[in-house]
Amino acid sequence: MSSGPGADSAPAPAPTTMFSSLKIRNYRLFATGQVVSNTGTWMQRIAQDWLVLSLTGSASAVGITIALQFLPMLLLGLYGGVLADRLPKRPLLLATQSAMSLTGLALAVLTLTGHVQVWHVYLTAFLLGLVTVVDNPARQTFVAEMVGADQLANAVSLNSANFQSARLVGPAFAGVLITAVGSGYAFLLNGLSFIAPIAGLLLMRTGELYRIERPPRAKGQLREGLKYVAGKPELIWPIVLVGFIGTFGFNFPIWLSAFVDDIYHSGAGTYGLLNTLMAAGSLAGALLAARRGSARLRVLVGAAVLFGALEIVTAFAPQFWIFAVLLVPLGMFGLTVNVTANSSIQMATEPAMRGRVMSLFMMVFVGGTPLGAPVVGWVTDTYGPRIGFAAGGTVAMVAAIGVGVMLARVGGLRLKIDLRPGRRHVEFVPREQLATAA
Repeated sequence: MSSGPGADSAPAPAPTTMFSSLKIRNYRLFATGQVVSNTGTWMQRIAQDWLVLSLTGSASAVGITIALQFLPMLLLGLYGGVLADRLPKRPLLLATQSAMSLTGLALAVLTLTGHVQVWHVYLTAFLLGLVTVVDNPARQTFVAEMVGADQLANAVSLNSANFQSARLVGPAFAGVLITAVGSGYAFLLNGLSFIAPIAGLLLMRTGELYRIERPPRAKGQLREGLKYVAGKPELIWPIVLVGFIGTFGFNFPIWLSAFVDDIYHSGAGTYGLLNTLMAAGSLAGALLAARRGSARLRVLVGAAVLFGALEIVTAFAPQFWIFAVLLVPLGMFGLTVNVTANSSIQMATEPAMRGRVMSLFMMVFVGGTPLGAPVVGWVTDTYGPRIGFAAGGTVAMVAAIGVGVMLARVGGLRLKIDLRPGRRHVEFVPREQLATAA
């Protein structure tokens, strides 16, 4: 059960507009800090991928780096959710954000002194992944404590818009920085960028946070979380869908670096440009989701089908400019999948279980990458970037169609096709309505 400022007087819910949750001071501090550190994070991602490619010349090595960064989430993600439910989130986030800063600074020192080797990048990626195991569910669920239930869907969407706004700036800046002075300064700026979220957390007014009852330490909490998810179709099927898409459909560092290197024979600046174009589409998707203010499973499934189909089309784009332009809607639909799944799962979960449920969500979405990235990297190296990209899109589209069918069956829905003018031609309707129409 949650409570917050003015909870006893039961005020009417504040209306949801595109930026309504930013009216809350604590969330405004949080969002400001995150946009700075997210910019640094995107700079480091681009610099890390390009550094590994420069050291090894292999897309598979980039895949291994990504896999090592997300392997801890796959192995330990559920335990991170248990900790996020048990411990106060603000002090926990102060610790994790400080640790993430240190990993960036360590990689900066190694690179700037000329001692960096590929195993150093592998190691720092793995250590960053260990911290993320706790940071991710704590950061995701802390949003509810800052804004309350009424503004939760809006704040989740704005978090994604925040992340994608940084993605517009970070890759482009990283491309210029790598070309001008090398990757080391990108790692340095990322390490320093965490000062902003740490300051934001310290400046928050703790009395204005919505207090959520934390479960006491007890045996079986991990199993309890899994049982809770398994018993709710509105949770398990979206998690299955994002698992497939996260494992096989979101390997853009591998594909884009391979397209730039092998097909377009360009450099870090082009790689940054392609990431920026994807970010522009993703930002548009996040803002549209914030404006909706609610998360529907049919939007999730529809966006996932279009996302997979667009990956296939983009893979075989005949010219560079067509490939680049298609990345914008691809980013929009990919972000819509992520935001809609995230907010719908949080809204359907009891507050005391939210950390464990969101850790499972992040485990399959992000933690599936260690399984998918090496496979996708191998397919890309062996059969070429176009086949690798198209294969990921095919898996995403087939998974979306399968999950859509399962959700329709659970909800007692059937597909209705009506080709008459002025009617909705394809939609899901309750069985009874379909029988009446027949």
